[in-house]
Amino acid sequence: MQLVVARIGRAHGIKGEVTVEVRTDEPELRLGPGAVLATEPAATGPLTVASGRVHSGRLLLRFEGVHDRTGAEALRNTLLIAEVDPAELPEDEDEFYDHQLIDLDVVLADGTEIGRITEISHLPSQDLFIVERPDGSEVMIPFVEEIVTEIDLEEQRAVITPPPGLIDESEAVVASSRDEETADGDADGAADGGAAAEAADGGAAAEAAGGPGAAPKGDGS
Repeated sequence: MQLVVARIGRAHGIKGEVTVEVRTDEPELRLGPGAVLATEPAATGPLTVASGRVHSGRLLLRFEGVHDRTGAEALRNTLLIAEVDPAELPEDEDEFYDHQLIDLDVVLADGTEIGRITEISHLPSQDLFIVERPDGSEVMIPFVEEIVTEIDLEEQRAVITPPPGLIDESEAVVASSRDEETADGDADGAADGGAAAEAADGGAAAEAAGGPGAAPKGDGS
C-alpha cells in the first residue's frame, strides 16, 4: 500500500537540496538516506534520498541525481510516496496511519452518529479529519486530544467531544448572541453606574438624574 509521506517545497541553496513538508510521524524511517520513493506526478520519480538534515526546524533532503538549484526547483510540489505493508503499525500506540483512520465512524461520547472519515488533511499546524455527514455535507474535525478522545480500531470508530459550533454552527451563533447580550448588559450597567455616580456627587442634580433611587447605585459603583 502506498502512503504520501512528504511534499517537496522550494530549493535550498545551490547544491540540490530541497525543503520538505513532512507528512509522516516516522521521517527517519520513511525519508532516511537510501529510501526509494515513488512520486506524484509519477514521471518525476522514483527518487532516492541521498542525504537529509534539519535546518532552522525544517527537513532538507537531497536526492540522487539532483546536484544543483535548477534540478531542485524542478521537483517543487512533488508528492513523495512510500510503499507500506498494510499490516504494519506505527511504533507509538497513540499514532495511526491514514489508512487505519479512513472509513472510521465518528460518534459523540453518548453514541450519537456524526459521520464517517473520508479523508485526512495534513496541515503544518495539525491534522484534520474530513468527515462526511449522513446528509452528504462535510465537517472538518481537528485531530487533537482535546477533541478526539478515543480511536477504537476494533470497533471502527472515533469518539469526539466537539466544542460548541464545530459540528452545529447554530450553537456558535447562539453563544455569540449571548456574549453580545452580556456585553451590552455590562455596558449599560457601567453607563448607569456612571450616571448615578455623577448624580450622587451633584446633590440636587441627583434628583434630576433619577431621584433618590440613583444615589445607592452611585455609592456602590
